[in-house]
Amino acid sequence: MPIKSFRGLLVDGGTDIVSLHTNTGSTGYRIVKFSLMCKQPGAGNQESVVKIYKIPQTTAIPTAGATINFSDNTLLAAGIFTASTNQKTDPEDLSVIFDNEVFNQDIYITHTDNEGSLDINYYIELEQVKLDLNENTVATLKDIRNQ
Repeated sequence: MPIKSFRGLLVDGGTDIVSLHTNTGSTGYRIVKFSLMCKQPGAGNQESVVKIYKIPQTTAIPTAGATINFSDNTLLAAGIFTASTNQKTDPEDLSVIFDNEVFNQDIYITHTDNEGSLDINYYIELEQVKLDLNENTVATLKDIRNQ
């Protein structure tokens, strides 16, 4: 199936919405790639936490944004990007984990920088999946139940 890519720049405490919903819900998506990159290398110390959710996040991002809870069934992916002004002794580091779950609604990307207030770039590739009526119903009901 086709791969769709999305990219953007998130400010500290920011949220992006990737609009994926359709009228019929017959198109599903699965994350196949998730990557992060700083906006300006060497600009300062950075410890960014970026998460992808199936539902909008209502908790204050600066306090809750640094917590990663894989028991949260609305969390699709999480990534941590760290960088230092001293690249020779503290090189950049990136860790990302994403779920293999198929979803058919919008996704919400959040960012928190625990070390300062630097921006972060994200890049996501989603595999498009054709859903039959049963799969469509299950994916939609799971998203509705999580809200």
